[in-house]
Amino acid sequence: MDSNGVRRLEDGRPKHECGVCGIYGHEDAAKLAYFGLYALQHRGQESAGIVASDNGKVSIHKAMGLVPEIFSEEILQGMPGDMAMGHVRYSTTGASCVINSQPLMVTHKGCTLAVAHNGNLVNSMKLRQDLEDRGSIFQTSMDSEVVLHLMARRTHMGLDQALTESFSSLKGAYSILMMTEDTLMAVRDPGGFRPLCLGKLNNGAWIVASETCALDLIEAEYIRDIEPGEVLIINKDGMRSIFPWPKQKTSFCIFEQVYFARPDSDIFGINVYESRKRMGEIMAREAKVKGDFVMPFPDSGNYAAIGFSKESGIPLEMGMIRNHYVGRTFIQPTQSMRDFNVRVKLNPVRSLLKGKRVIIVEDSIIRGTTGRSRVKALREAGAKEVHMMVSCPPTRHACYYGIDFPSSDQLIAANYSVTETAERLGLDSLHYLSLEGLVEATGLTADDFCLACFNGKYPVAPDTNFTKNALER
Repeated sequence: MDSNGVRRLEDGRPKHECGVCGIYGHEDAAKLAYFGLYALQHRGQESAGIVASDNGKVSIHKAMGLVPEIFSEEILQGMPGDMAMGHVRYSTTGASCVINSQPLMVTHKGCTLAVAHNGNLVNSMKLRQDLEDRGSIFQTSMDSEVVLHLMARRTHMGLDQALTESFSSLKGAYSILMMTEDTLMAVRDPGGFRPLCLGKLNNGAWIVASETCALDLIEAEYIRDIEPGEVLIINKDGMRSIFPWPKQKTSFCIFEQVYFARPDSDIFGINVYESRKRMGEIMAREAKVKGDFVMPFPDSGNYAAIGFSKESGIPLEMGMIRNHYVGRTFIQPTQSMRDFNVRVKLNPVRSLLKGKRVIIVEDSIIRGTTGRSRVKALREAGAKEVHMMVSCPPTRHACYYGIDFPSSDQLIAANYSVTETAERLGLDSLHYLSLEGLVEATGLTADDFCLACFNGKYPVAPDTNFTKNALER
C-alpha cells in the first residue's frame, strides 16, 4: 500500500488472487489439501488455510505466509477427517492481514459453513451494503464474505435452492469451494473466468482444484473441468451437479495462459506449456528482428522464448541466471541500493552478453519498473543491442475479475505508445504479440475468452461504485 492506502504492484508483475483445493473421501484429507495448496502456491503467497471435517467435527488453521511455513506435521495431524478444503491467497480485495485469510468459516443455527474463493465479485459492495442494512455484521473486508451471508439467510430453503438463490445474486468471477460438516460444494460462475477442475484418486476420493498441477502432485486422475455455471455437490450420497442458470458465452481469462497458470497445468482444456511455446512461434513470424541470441528473464518468458527461438532459428541462451534461494523475507535494500533487488534475483552472464544483439522474450509488461531495471543490467553487462518481444498484446485496461491491476493509471501501455515505452525501458525495439496471434496460440477463438485487459470490452459490467473504489480494495 502507498501512503494513501492504495495497493501498488511493487515489483511490476501482475498478481493473481488465489487458488483453491478440496478433498472428499480420503482419510488424510487435510494432508492432501496441503499438498494441493503446495502445488498452487504460485497463485497466492500472502496467506493460506485449510478447514477439515471429521464426522461433523470441524477444525481450521490459517495464517499469513507460505504453505510450508504455516502447516507442520503436527498441525496437519491435529486436523483429522475425510473431507478438507484449502486456499492460498494474494489479496485483490480486502487488506493483507490474517483476518482476511481464507477459508472463511462461520456457524449459523448450529451448522458450519466455510468458503474459499478465487475471483472478484463486481457487485459485492452493493450486496454488502444491502446485507448490512438488513442487519448483517461483517468480520472481514473481503467480497468472499458476502457469499456466507447470502447462504446463511437461505438455509431454510434446502441446499440446492439456497445455492441457486445465493449465487444468482452474484456478478463477476468466482470459482468457489464451500464446505459444511458433511458436504463439499464447488461453484463456477456462468462465464467461467477462473479455472476449476475435478480429479479422482484411485481409492475413489474426489479432488477439486484450481489447476491440474494440484492433481498431478497427489497422483489424482483428471476427470474434467467444472463447467461454467455448474454447481457440484459431493457428500455421502455421491456426486451430483445442477446447472441453475441459462448457458452463456464463456469468458475464460486469457491471462491464465499468458502468465498465471503453471506451465504443467491444463487450463480451459489447453496445455499451458504448449500454448506459451506457440505464442513465441507466432511472435517470431509477426516480428522480424535480427539478433545473436534469444533469452528469457527466468522464469516468466521461458516457454515463449523456446517457441521464438525454434521458429526464428535464432539460438536460445540463458543470459540471466536466477538465484532460486532468495527468500520472501529478504532484508529490503535502502534507497541508495535501489537496484539491489534486481541483482540479487537475476544476474547477467557477462561473457555471453558482451557485444551481442540480445532479443529478450517476456510474457507481459505491466508497469515497466522491473523491465527497466533488467534492461539496464544487460546494458551494463555489455549488450550491444537489446530488443524485447512480449508474448501478449499491450495491457491497457483495468481488470475487475481477480488480477491486481484495477486501474489503468498503473499500466505503462495505457499511458505511453509502443515507441515511448521502448524508450522508457531503454530498448532498441519493442514488439508485442497481436491479439489475433495470442488467441491463435490457444487453439480456441476470441469468443471463448475475456480479453478486457487488452481491448477494454468487459463481459460483465462492474457496478459504478466498484470501479470508483477499485484502487482502495
